[in-house]
Amino acid sequence: MKKITKALLVLCGLICVGLGLLGVILPILPTTPFLLLASVCFVKGSDRFDCWFKSTNLYKKHLESFVQNRQMTLKQKWTILLTADIMLCFPFFLVDNLHMRIFLIVLVIAKFYYFMFRIETIPAGSKKEKSLS
Repeated sequence: MKKITKALLVLCGLICVGLGLLGVILPILPTTPFLLLASVCFVKGSDRFDCWFKSTNLYKKHLESFVQNRQMTLKQKWTILLTADIMLCFPFFLVDNLHMRIFLIVLVIAKFYYFMFRIETIPAGSKKEKSLS
């Protein structure tokens, strides 16, 4: 059972890397959340895939500063936040349950709080921001 779980995590990680690559090309898909999810899947699924992923330029360009310093550019933060909000709009309008709608509103507020106050923003024009672009 453990091997199946690890194989599914690696498969999920590979799918997320693919979606992250699409996000580099298509501006409507966010790159960073998919790559973060891929990293988590690889860490839990396979040491070999984790080492491979961390050695790629994709990881180094989009995630390394966040993983090491817990910092993101303002553009990265807004891209993640707005994409997640768009996705949360679907259940908000499709579900006719007051408790679920309240939960979704609280989730959006908590998400904004976390990204704006718990993750440091890389100042505009800094060397770190230019290396991420």
